[in-house]
Amino acid sequence: MADRNSFILAVVLLILAIVGIVLVVLPTEEMKQPPQNMYGIVLDAGSSHTSVYIYKWPADKQNGTGIVTQHDECHVKGGGISSYAGIRDGAAKSLEACMEQAVKVIPKSRHHQTPLCLGATAGMRLLNEVNAAESQRILKEVENKLRSYPFQFKEAVILSGQAEGTYGWVTVNYLLENFVKCGFVGQWLNPGRETIGALDLGGASTQITFETSEEVENESNLMELKLYGQIYRIYTQSFLCYGQDQFLRKLLAHLIKTQGVKSQVIHPCYPRNFSVSVTLGQDVFDSVCTKDYRPAQLDPHMTVTVVGTGDYRSCLDSVRQMFSFGSCPYSKCSFDAVFQPSLRGSFMAFSAFYFTHSYITLLTSKTITSPYEMEKAIQLICNMTIAEMMEKTKQSERYMKNVCAVSNFVQVLLMQGYHFDEVSLPSISFRKTAGGASVGWALGYMLSLTNLVPAESLGLMKALPSGPWAGILFLFIALLFIGLGHLLMIYRNKRTQEDMV
Repeated sequence: MADRNSFILAVVLLILAIVGIVLVVLPTEEMKQPPQNMYGIVLDAGSSHTSVYIYKWPADKQNGTGIVTQHDECHVKGGGISSYAGIRDGAAKSLEACMEQAVKVIPKSRHHQTPLCLGATAGMRLLNEVNAAESQRILKEVENKLRSYPFQFKEAVILSGQAEGTYGWVTVNYLLENFVKCGFVGQWLNPGRETIGALDLGGASTQITFETSEEVENESNLMELKLYGQIYRIYTQSFLCYGQDQFLRKLLAHLIKTQGVKSQVIHPCYPRNFSVSVTLGQDVFDSVCTKDYRPAQLDPHMTVTVVGTGDYRSCLDSVRQMFSFGSCPYSKCSFDAVFQPSLRGSFMAFSAFYFTHSYITLLTSKTITSPYEMEKAIQLICNMTIAEMMEKTKQSERYMKNVCAVSNFVQVLLMQGYHFDEVSLPSISFRKTAGGASVGWALGYMLSLTNLVPAESLGLMKALPSGPWAGILFLFIALLFIGLGHLLMIYRNKRTQEDMV
């Protein structure tokens, strides 16, 4: 019996040794283990409101730039942070609800590695012009609030108009996969596509940005970016006071100045028979954008009634007077003596451009593919009553009263300002979102910011190729059957010996 046990033990040890040797000498392959996600937070502090965007990207990045997707978003209640001028702690407190949401949706283990930044745009640029001390106080107040959260605070700054335009262009081309795309084998590839231009219309400013090979005669309009291993040379221009809200103020100020300060003002862009009361200071002249129209003697508390006539031609003429198409110190200009090279390629228009275009198509049921069709559609809109517009769009009077004015503004800005024509106008796509993300400057800002975030190495694990793995599996199965067979034979021999006895 002892000899038999020794034999079995030796056989078992021999089998284990053979299996161990085979496992050691077999070649292995290094398999990449997907890294965890990194997160980033951008606060888009616009002139009319603040939006909080939360982004995520694989921690290993791609050619120095993160493959970023939108993870969550939150819209802050109340006005933009510039509206809290003179209200201590107002801007900071307004951000609390959205920041608490960010704390919840980002994994706690990633909080301390999550970059957090706030970019303020034209609203704060305007406040900085009239009261630099107050704008800096608001920024410092907001910074202190953001630093109180468990994230990696980066900055709270007022973006330049050129930076805002550039980041918007980056967002557009990223979402359209013009920089990088995922190939069918799961690898990120440069698709070799042409970039497209970006048209942004906010509350206080508007931006145009596109790639150009022409000489940029004004150096302030030239930006060079490096993204995903490629260098891009772009033209960008921001027009302060040409955002939707500030333009409407300027237009009303122009009408008051032209007609004189009196109890009733005729507004050719308001729907006919529509009227509204405005306070000259708060609603019209308390803005740096209307200072050139401000009457010498003005009672800011005076209330006037603005009456609409729905006169398309008169409205268009008034809107054109908001632009200067005269002298140009360069070889070519857009308007207000600003250099602009020739338009190139396709464009995406977003923010208020998108909403204006949506109202035009919804109200007229027309597809805008030419300057002529745009003009005819706007004529129809300007001839509608406020009741007709509200019925068709299901939107409030607050928005509908300005559709004729803003539509004419967009028409003049695109055609006479930027020089879109019969050929180039159809190249504009009007979008609110793309690829599941909101179109704006925030994502582009985050893409640029991720260049500063250290990449995490890919985790590596050893994995057997499928062929040898299958062979080892077969060997173990064979050994299992051999072992079972030997046990069965031993059992049968034992039974035979017992029967003989």
